[in-house]
Amino acid sequence: MSALGKPVSHESARLHVTGAASYVEDLAGDLARLGYAWPVTSPHPHARVLKVDTSAALACPGVLTCLTRTDVAGENDVGPVRHDEPLFPDLVEHHGQAVLWVIGESIEQARLGAEQVRVEYEPLAATLSIAAAIARGSFHMPPDKLRRGEPESALAASAEQLTFELFVGGQEHFYLETQAALAVPEDGASLLVHSSTQHPTETQEIVARVLGIAKHEVTVQCLRMGGAFGGKETQANSWAAVAALGARKLRRPVLVRLTRAQDMSMTGKRHPFLGRFRVGFERDGKLRALLLELFSDGGFSLDLSSPVLFRAMFHADNAYLLPNVDITGRICKTNHVSHTAFRGFGGPQGMLMIEEVMDRVARHLDLPPAEVRQRNFYVTGDTAHYGQEVKDADRIGRIWQELSQSSELAARQEEVRRDNAQNPHRKRGIAITPVKFGISFTTAFFNQAGALVLVYKDGSVQVNHGGTEMGQGLHTKVAQIAAHSLSLPLSAIRVMATRTDKIPNTSATAASCGSDLNGAAVQSACETLKERLTAVAARRFQVAPEDVLFENGSVLPWQRPADAVPFRAVVEQAYLERTPLFATGYYRTPKIHFDRDSGRGKPFHYYAYGAAVSEVEVDGFTGQYRLLRADVLHDVGSSLSPLVDRGQIEGGFLQGVGWLTTEELVWNEHGALSTSGASTYKLPGLGECPPHFNVKLLERAAEPGVVYGSKAVGEPPFMLAISVREALRAAVAAFGTGGVVELAAPATPEAVFWAIEAQREKAAKLSRAAE
Repeated sequence: MSALGKPVSHESARLHVTGAASYVEDLAGDLARLGYAWPVTSPHPHARVLKVDTSAALACPGVLTCLTRTDVAGENDVGPVRHDEPLFPDLVEHHGQAVLWVIGESIEQARLGAEQVRVEYEPLAATLSIAAAIARGSFHMPPDKLRRGEPESALAASAEQLTFELFVGGQEHFYLETQAALAVPEDGASLLVHSSTQHPTETQEIVARVLGIAKHEVTVQCLRMGGAFGGKETQANSWAAVAALGARKLRRPVLVRLTRAQDMSMTGKRHPFLGRFRVGFERDGKLRALLLELFSDGGFSLDLSSPVLFRAMFHADNAYLLPNVDITGRICKTNHVSHTAFRGFGGPQGMLMIEEVMDRVARHLDLPPAEVRQRNFYVTGDTAHYGQEVKDADRIGRIWQELSQSSELAARQEEVRRDNAQNPHRKRGIAITPVKFGISFTTAFFNQAGALVLVYKDGSVQVNHGGTEMGQGLHTKVAQIAAHSLSLPLSAIRVMATRTDKIPNTSATAASCGSDLNGAAVQSACETLKERLTAVAARRFQVAPEDVLFENGSVLPWQRPADAVPFRAVVEQAYLERTPLFATGYYRTPKIHFDRDSGRGKPFHYYAYGAAVSEVEVDGFTGQYRLLRADVLHDVGSSLSPLVDRGQIEGGFLQGVGWLTTEELVWNEHGALSTSGASTYKLPGLGECPPHFNVKLLERAAEPGVVYGSKAVGEPPFMLAISVREALRAAVAAFGTGGVVELAAPATPEAVFWAIEAQREKAAKLSRAAE
């Protein structure tokens, strides 16, 4: 019986819960002569490095060497796009930036040696906010723009207008396994690098660039990651380069594994954004015009900030038709860490902007926010503001209606109104919000994948593909795809560690495309093998190839089921007949394109849809709140693995709740991160998980042209958490008498308290005016 579409456990679940799963640092445990790396970091956000003295460090017991730019035989840079990230900088551009590294025989000896390094700096003026960058004209690139219609004239002709701005904070990835890399010298100049990376090919490229050697001398392996969320797409490269440089210099293995405080201080976050709006709309709540300026904090280097900004611009519509719109985007250059990919990749920030518009429009008009949202939904035949048809737009309304009914939204809204009328100091809020998220890398050439499938004479199968496993269940889905394609039990399939010497030139496991791309490549390879084995079986059974069936680990002629033989018997015969028992597979996403200059194209293969209803309760004295219930209906197409998909939806939702409520990044006036650990950075935990959490997968939702009709699930559920912020806003509004509600993002309890105070003050003014 096929495992495809069945709720099977994660392929490494038993290893995870028993502590037997190996991560990068575990792989170093049995290596002889292992060296450990420790960074010497800058205490300034912006400074010139005038002098470095390592003599005292080199005299410390156990210190093997100090790595500086003089050790770099290749290019002293790890920037993935612009080559603007020196590994050993002469100019420090953020607090905590590594200036050099000390390698010791133990981590403690390396740390003590690093304390003895003396660095002289010349501090420079620092840019520490988006506002400061705008004032100084500090940007990484010229502005980007998306435009449709005549927004200026439509704004002037609108019955109502609003002008406002919204700042959206960043987010720490807080993967359980911090950044780590282990480099092991091999024959000659060759190196094996174990890296906790989402993009082994790029890590291979950066290591080769720094060492000044060809890529074929570097093999990068990723067995698994202990979480990543985008934070290891580009930012794993630096640590791999340091480990490789140390291993090359010392001819011994070198491990880099950041502490939690180092990881939080030295790596990029979700981009903070500032949005400035001018909105025109009619008195029924229909939008007529939107002029939106988006400013992202890119940090000190470009990294992936350009595609992140563009995805925010693509998703500034969410599920709503914008008939006349002008969106301008700028990437601010600041003296912060280089902000990077994070689940949603700019999409959440863009979608939060339009949801802010919807709520403000509704409260300005004294209309129910859900009603205003529904009036602006895309419908069949509509196109997005970048020219792509919104395929299956009717699913937005369908999901909205089904979820409203299953969550008993109308009855609960009335119950919330009654409860709020009876409780002056404790208010509840309930909200429903939609999600429309485009699936594909917006850089077209990344939308490709390869696979290598090996069948052994005993009928067991090894699967190699270019995707990486970070806990999201990609390997589980790939194993199910392979098992189904070959009609084998899951136990016959082993998905191997991702290695650049098995699958070259891979794309990052990102953009929610891991299963779409790599699953399709594996399916292609399996179909090639099945075709070869079918020919062998047809000769064995003396039937036509189309009469051969593969079924539950057996092969048979459909006319004579009693003649069935085990899969391994056909494999053995194929070997004897000198039939190749390995095959490559390849897939590229069809018909995607986008012209950046015109702002038109089809950047996405399809859209994933969803909606969530959230209910909260807020204490008026403290601003503390509880998430009481969440109902989710999400479109995953025809699910490859329902248990994995449900886990992604639940986890994505809670991570989104953290971004919008508890997780606040704070930098001090010296550019140092004040929230650099779990004691000061509040992650959502079991206490934030709603006691009633109902998740359903949309039925009758198969997506043609995607592997077995499935859809991506990694990123889209994250934005379902916007419903929690809107529920908090509804609760805050209940403390007042109406009108627009200003609410910070993240809406921490402190922010909620001050929002309540603003509502009370506004109500008091109205009361005094009435007297």
